[in-house]
Amino acid sequence: MKKHNGMRPQDIVILLKVVAYKNKEWRNIDLANDIKISASEVSEALNRCKISGLINSKKRKVNVNSLMEFLVYGLKYVFPAQPGPMLKGIPTAHSASPINEFIVNGIDTYVWPSAKGTHRGQSIEPLFKSIPQIVQEDQLFYELLAIVDTIRVGRVREVNIAKEELEKRLKHA
Repeated sequence: MKKHNGMRPQDIVILLKVVAYKNKEWRNIDLANDIKISASEVSEALNRCKISGLINSKKRKVNVNSLMEFLVYGLKYVFPAQPGPMLKGIPTAHSASPINEFIVNGIDTYVWPSAKGTHRGQSIEPLFKSIPQIVQEDQLFYELLAIVDTIRVGRVREVNIAKEELEKRLKHA
């Protein structure tokens, strides 16, 4: 049995991508290509998630209740985010859909730093470095990552909205 040396941020990204696949058949290489990560790292991440109980023993179906619990109650402690300097980037957290539909955006705009970004805001370090390059290709995946960032940096009201939106999306996974 493999040893579990703790979760890594890319583990969450991989689980969210599996959720975004919905019922689509996928292989590890598909995850690797879609997230721009090595196939061996995908395999290691899936093993860590299996040991943690976040994915089933065949490493094909996310345990959505466990994932929801981890994201809501543990994520901001394991992978905290501190808003950084004002930069150009891609909106995230409550500055992106679906959370921005509920929050009147004032001064606090959050972005993942990206030269291709169209918004200026406080930078938030993404869970994985390739996120700003890949989120435009999959709307559900982008929404899940924005919701997760809201949980990482949001205030109480924003986090409560994020929990509801996350639950809606995971329920159909």
